[in-house]
Amino acid sequence: HGPSEMDPAVTTTVLLVPCVVVITAGLFYLYGMVVGLLSKTSVRNKVVVITDALSGLGKECASVFHKGGARLILCGKSWEKLEGLADDLASASDPTKVSTPPLKKKDHSDSCSESVIAEILECYGCLDILILNTAWFYRICFVLVLRNMLYVSVSGVLPSMISRRTGHLLLVNSIQGKLTVPFRTTYAASKHAVQAFFDCLRAEVEEYGISVSTISHTFISSSARVSGDFTYKCGLAYEAVAEIVKTLSNKRKEVVIAPSLPKVAIYARSFFPNVFFAVMAAGVKNAAAFEKM
Repeated sequence: HGPSEMDPAVTTTVLLVPCVVVITAGLFYLYGMVVGLLSKTSVRNKVVVITDALSGLGKECASVFHKGGARLILCGKSWEKLEGLADDLASASDPTKVSTPPLKKKDHSDSCSESVIAEILECYGCLDILILNTAWFYRICFVLVLRNMLYVSVSGVLPSMISRRTGHLLLVNSIQGKLTVPFRTTYAASKHAVQAFFDCLRAEVEEYGISVSTISHTFISSSARVSGDFTYKCGLAYEAVAEIVKTLSNKRKEVVIAPSLPKVAIYARSFFPNVFFAVMAAGVKNAAAFEKM
C-alpha cells in the first residue's frame, strides 16, 4: 500500500487554526493602535484630572493618557503611592519625546475637592477633562456624594469651563446607577443620585460647549473576582479605558460596559417594568429559601 493520505478535514483544520490565531492577533494589534491614536488626538496637551488615580482603572487611565501627551493631575489618598505611580509613568515614557511630569495631589475626598481644583486652575490656568473615577462605597450617604459633586462641578470646574466654552466631564459610575440590585439599597441610591445629577447637568451646560458623559460598568478589575464559591469575570481595566478614550474622542453621552444579561435587564426595566420587578422579587425569595436550607 502507498502512504496514507491525510484527511482533507484534518488538513483544513491544521491550516485554519494558525490563520485564525494570526488574524486575531492582528485585530488586537490594530485595535491597540486605534486606541493609541485616539488617546493622542483626544488628550494631547489637554489638562486632565483623574480622581482615585491609585485604583486599577485610574492607573490604566494615567498610563494611556500620559503616553498620549496629556498634562496629568493625579488625585489619590496616599502621597507615597502617588509618587510611585508618577515614577512608573516617567520610566515608561518614550525618552525621545518630551512629556509633562504628572502633577500629584493628595486628596482625602471621594471626588476631587474644591481646594485641589483651585490649585490646579492656579497652576495651569484651565482644566480640559475631569474624569471622576471613584467607588463611593455604599456606606457613604448619597447626600454626601451629591454634596461632593456640587463642590467639584459648581464651585470649582464649571465656572472655568463655561468661561472658555469648552471642557469634558466624564463620570465612571456603577451600572447600579441604572439598574438596582436587591440588598444594595444605599449603594444603589447613591449611584442613582449621581447619575441623575449628571443627566441634569448635561442639559444645563450643553449651550456652553461642555460635554458630559457617563460610563456605567459592572465590575472592573485586573483579574477575576472571587466571592464565596463563585468566581466572577470582571471587566478588565484596559478595556474600560479604551471605552473612556473613545468616549472622549466622539463625545458620547452615555456608555454601558456590561455583559449581555445586565444590558437586557436595563431594557426590561424600561419597557417591561412589571416583568422585571417580578423576576427581582422571585430572586429575593429564592435567596431567602436557600439561606434557610
